[in-house]
Amino acid sequence: MADKKRVLVACGTGIATSTVVCKRVEDLLKNNGIEAEVIQCKIAEIGTYEEQADLLVTTTIPSREYKIPVVKAVNYLTGMQTEKTDQEILSALQ
Repeated sequence: MADKKRVLVACGTGIATSTVVCKRVEDLLKNNGIEAEVIQCKIAEIGTYEEQADLLVTTTIPSREYKIPVVKAVNYLTGMQTEKTDQEILSALQ
């Protein structure tokens, strides 16, 4: 069994926009056979999870560099060019 991935989904408050993106990421990973724990959080909480995470998907501008890949997913909210973001997420978890 492959290692289970851990994906962080963060927005400014960890409530509204990250809920939409979290569901989208969960569906994307499931549909592509990637086993992952998706954690919804505030951008300010990233440091707490960073060491154990494989990827950060965010709808806000990160305030610093992270040790893990970062995918900006604002377009999941607008519905524009979402396939490009899907591919970025899948590539980062390969």
